[in-house]
Amino acid sequence: MTIANKDQAEHWNSSEQASRWVGHQDQHDRMLAPFAAMIFGAAALSPGERVLDVGCGCGTTTLEAARAVAPGTAVGIDLSAPMLERARHNATRSAVASITFEQGDAQTHAFAIPPAFDAVISRFGVMFFADPGAAFANVRKATRPDGRLTFVCWQPLTANEWLTVPRSALAEHLPIPEPADPAAPGMFALAEPGRIRSILTGSGWHDISVTPERAQVLVGGGALDDAVTFLRTGPMGRSILDGAEAGAQARAVGAMRAALARHAREDGVYLGAAVWLVQARA
Repeated sequence: MTIANKDQAEHWNSSEQASRWVGHQDQHDRMLAPFAAMIFGAAALSPGERVLDVGCGCGTTTLEAARAVAPGTAVGIDLSAPMLERARHNATRSAVASITFEQGDAQTHAFAIPPAFDAVISRFGVMFFADPGAAFANVRKATRPDGRLTFVCWQPLTANEWLTVPRSALAEHLPIPEPADPAAPGMFALAEPGRIRSILTGSGWHDISVTPERAQVLVGGGALDDAVTFLRTGPMGRSILDGAEAGAQARAVGAMRAALARHAREDGVYLGAAVWLVQARA
């Protein structure tokens, strides 16, 4: 296996990330369910097709794709061995046929030749490429002529209430770090639609559409405590809280909890989320 994206491979195979995403898969899936629905509504998968799920994680979207295209096949690819182990377990338990999972870097992975995939999908799995142009070009080469690409990625942080509400509360007690390089691999690497279009065009895709979509998400996929834990241990929370004095951390987390509680319903905290729904043809 050739890995070009070594930093991300290390990140997604760390015990911390494994426990965060594998241990709370069901909660994360509940939170991200509106976006999976967007993908499958747009991708229009048909029985007999072959689908590639990029950055498939624990395999929820791959399983859904396999059901949609049966008796066709679905392949999930991801850098994370722990998440793929969970994906294979879920597939076995669900008794879904014609589904496979491969550990690999989509930027360099040796996909089958000639091109095999009718459709490529991704639920927030394409923002972490070290070289997105190379990755999208490699995926395009694996896609049949006129094959479809459908994915969702985050709009800028400022458009996502599920992040701005807790961030503002934390900022009452702790300094906010300088923003990361917007072109670096991460949640917001594809936050600008012009960059999405440029990357896809340069990597050989055409008929590109970038559509703004919004949804109310169940933050953390559960009750208020789940929302607080999800945000406190996520990238934004850690960037603000890590290294701070214990008392300041406690006050900041308390303020965040209070802010989230104002948006709580019976089953948990709901806040607005904004994504780009991206479609293209090979």
